Amino acid sequence: MDFVGLLGLVASLALLIYLTMKGINIIIAALISSVLIAVTGGLNLETAIMDSYMAGFTDYFASWFLVFLLGAIFGKIMQETKSAESIAQWIKKTLGAKRAVFAVVAAAAIMTYGGVSLFVVGFAVYPIAVSLFRTANLPHRFIPAALVFGSISFTMTAPGSPEIQNIIPTEYFGTTPTAGGFIGVLSALLVMVIGGLWLGRMVKKAAENGETFALPTEFSTANSESAAALEQEEQQDRIPEVVKDVPHIIIAILPLVTVITLLNILGQYMNPTTALLIALTTGIFLACILMNKFLEEFWDSLATGTQNALIALANTCAVVGFGSVAAQVAAFDSLVDSLVNMPGPPLLGLAIGVTVVCGITGSASGGLGIALPILAPIYMSQGLDPGAMHRVSALASGGIDSLPHNGYVVTTVRAICGESHKRAYKPIFAVSVVVPLLIMFLAVFLYSIF
Repeated sequence: MDFVGLLGLVASLALLIYLTMKGINIIIAALISSVLIAVTGGLNLETAIMDSYMAGFTDYFASWFLVFLLGAIFGKIMQETKSAESIAQWIKKTLGAKRAVFAVVAAAAIMTYGGVSLFVVGFAVYPIAVSLFRTANLPHRFIPAALVFGSISFTMTAPGSPEIQNIIPTEYFGTTPTAGGFIGVLSALLVMVIGGLWLGRMVKKAAENGETFALPTEFSTANSESAAALEQEEQQDRIPEVVKDVPHIIIAILPLVTVITLLNILGQYMNPTTALLIALTTGIFLACILMNKFLEEFWDSLATGTQNALIALANTCAVVGFGSVAAQVAAFDSLVDSLVNMPGPPLLGLAIGVTVVCGITGSASGGLGIALPILAPIYMSQGLDPGAMHRVSALASGGIDSLPHNGYVVTTVRAICGESHKRAYKPIFAVSVVVPLLIMFLAVFLYSIF
């Protein structure tokens, strides 16, 4: 193996994580890291950046632009019609402060599994999380973990999910969004239960050790407007007569149910990506019709949703471009060969290959976009069950993708919650890296014996 190239892979990944944690824009960080990996890997710098990087960037953009666009618009419409707030408020009232952690996870999970954009979910649920944690006097530093766990763990990789991480494998294995059978459902349930219990235990232990609720210093200084809004939210919650004008919970949740239902019905008869586009378009239309009185600026919502889609997609394309450069290094080929020929069940090599690439890119969807074009043909030629490969790939994408440089982790910890990685990342690592990885290995074992 080319040890210099391998060292360059590790160093470029470390640099990408470092720059991201320092707050450097992910597009700039990915470009700088791509230069490092090209130089250490013996690649022509011009070819690496102008061809490999840009090909990875533009190919991914072209393949998934419409999905990102409609997903972001759907999320923005759900936010502007106050549907997301209605769902979060209903869960808050139903479960109460005594189950604050579970309530936050449930609110994020319901909206994410319904097709709402991750970032919309984070911003929508956070004020509710603060209210619940404040009432229960639980440490604020665990809110990012609750949001991340509810958004990008079991809901992202479960059978039937409309999230892109469950759609990408359909393109390479010829499967449907429900692929994976009972083992896929069991895996999602195990991630949900084990991760939820572990997170609840960590919060309880911290409270028993004397930790109490307090907004972090970073939040009060960097997000003064949000802090003021939260304080106003708390004042309104203390006044029983104040009833917020939001859609009824049944009306609010109907577009989410529609998206999931249409995706999984149409996905049996047509290309799953096309089915998802139809489902999201229908969800947008239904939300606008049912909650028209709450939608004050329709065209502004479309514009904002489009801007959000472009930003999220560009960030993902940047790490895909970085991964595309990494894939040109000889050490990367050696790594793939060692995975394909490693001892054990063939699915184990696929699982480790996908999760390693997702970890390198810091993106589940970006990692799938790089790994599957390379790995899927190899394992398909071995005659493995496409449904098992689909579900293992989806589960693998939700493992070490959640390292500190993951875009959603950075946004949730810093921009949404005003926390620091030092205070907030440890529980995120437990429930969004350790638990999914363990269940991924379990799924490989189960698919290999059944």
